[in-house]
Amino acid sequence: MTELIPPIVVMGVSGSGKSTIGDLLARRLERAFIDGDSLHPQSNRNKMAAGHALDDADRAPWLEIIGVKLAETNQVGAPIVLACSALKRSYRDQIRAHEPSTLFVHLSGGKSLIGERMSGREHEFMPASLLTSQLATLEEPDGDERVITADITQTPAQIVDGLLAALAAPTS
Repeated sequence: MTELIPPIVVMGVSGSGKSTIGDLLARRLERAFIDGDSLHPQSNRNKMAAGHALDDADRAPWLEIIGVKLAETNQVGAPIVLACSALKRSYRDQIRAHEPSTLFVHLSGGKSLIGERMSGREHEFMPASLLTSQLATLEEPDGDERVITADITQTPAQIVDGLLAALAAPTS
């Protein structure tokens, strides 16, 4: 089954569980996992650590790196699972420009739940104060995008089980 599954980007706002779900999904699919945060240029890390939201110009080189990484790994027959906020349609389009087969998994949940999760963790450069700007930036995926939406009120294991079931289901 996994050889038929394209590269996957686990998307959502900070605190939605991208790294946790992405890592677990990758292990279940026997694929490599990359946390997209590790691909940010240092200038982006510094800006976020200072409590400033990134703008489209900041994100553009980062999204290029992500798209290229997805394409390169897929071309050699080793598609990956990658965590990336991919908040706007234009960001997802930029990624798909490099690897059109990319499937997005959107981790969806309410501000109070995500805020609670963020307050209980330390993140290298993403303070909880940026959650409001991330939610304001988020453009929910449209029906014409290749996406599976997952409710983050479930446990990580339940979310991944649901994703695996959706990936195994025949598409029409």
